Amino acid sequence: MPAISPRHLCSIAAALTLTLTAPATAAADDGPDSAALREVLFVGNNWDGTADVIRSTGDFAKIGRINVIPDKEERLAEINADPIKWIYFMAIRNSVGEGHDQFVDDMYSTPDGRSMVVSRPSFADVVSIDLTTGDINWRFPVSGYRSDHMAVSPDGARVAVSASTSNTVHVLDIDTGKQVGSFATGDKPHENVFSRNGKYIWNMAIGDVNTALDEPWLDWTKGDRRITVVDARTFQQVKVIDMRARLDAIGLDDHSDAVRPAAFSPDESKLYFQVSFFNGFFEYDVASDKITRTKTLPENPDTSEDRTTWVNDSRHHGITMKPDGTKLCIAGTMDDYATVVDRATLQEGPLVPVSKPYWSTVSGDGRSCVVSESGADQVTAIDFATGRKTVSVPVGDHPQRVRLAQVPADWTGPSAS
Repeated sequence: MPAISPRHLCSIAAALTLTLTAPATAAADDGPDSAALREVLFVGNNWDGTADVIRSTGDFAKIGRINVIPDKEERLAEINADPIKWIYFMAIRNSVGEGHDQFVDDMYSTPDGRSMVVSRPSFADVVSIDLTTGDINWRFPVSGYRSDHMAVSPDGARVAVSASTSNTVHVLDIDTGKQVGSFATGDKPHENVFSRNGKYIWNMAIGDVNTALDEPWLDWTKGDRRITVVDARTFQQVKVIDMRARLDAIGLDDHSDAVRPAAFSPDESKLYFQVSFFNGFFEYDVASDKITRTKTLPENPDTSEDRTTWVNDSRHHGITMKPDGTKLCIAGTMDDYATVVDRATLQEGPLVPVSKPYWSTVSGDGRSCVVSESGADQVTAIDFATGRKTVSVPVGDHPQRVRLAQVPADWTGPSAS
């Protein structure tokens, strides 16, 4: 094997930096139909089986709604005919679903803005839905019995989806739904991210978040939690990162190492991430491979100290960064607030009251943080400059993931609706 120069080693290190800042639909800006597209936000209403489409800036008004389970009766008949599928379907409903079916977890638009690709946990699949007709273009059943978070490659050609009960990530052709590759992960793969140059895929495995063994001394029972990095062409493992040793090194051996939502600085030198059970986040320096700062955020005195009551081990779940890298926006899920944090000082701003916020993302113009209020069935925009709420918009039942997307400029909803 030929020697690798220091310059090339730096290039490889940069390529292997996990980034959540590159828009998954960026490829659409270069397409021939880009002038006929508009940027929007997709809001996945998990218990409803719908996705609301809202404006990505300004008043965030609703534009239309998509039924992501048009084949519901067919899928339920299939599940009811298979005892094992039925057992898992009911287990999802009564554990991570909090007594409800999980019909939409993650969603992205295709680069041409004509379709939405959706992962549906309770149906253990991924589907592509035509935004004009509302019909299903293709369906891919994942291995195992539950689908989870997804990511789209920078060129928009592929979508990666976690199959959480089989510890596998499937990579699919976004136009046909055909599998182009797959790779093994840690226990319960969750978030997926393509590197900015599209050469690598990163997966975070969060372990068993729905067990009742939630005391710190029982954290080891949660399973193999790690970040797995693979080559996006060969799907061979390139690197594994376990935050356990990094937390232990700063004396936090009682903290979980299950990496939840994360955000990178614009130069990708720092990673800011949340972990299970913690009301706060960490700053991780990529070059030194060390956790450099810890931020503990305020506790809501009304929040139960019984960790088994925290949804899927998430005390705080949702973190995003202002595009210029100066501010972070944190969803304090079980503490019922969201707050903007100054990145330089880690000083939080006003605690904006919101109901069980489950995700945060950046608005299309980069001026606002948008959080999903799963407890109030609405999304709320918070101004990065002031840290204050600007508007709330009603959506469907139990909104979770919110993603920037593209739709046709004149789109107001599928004709089938």
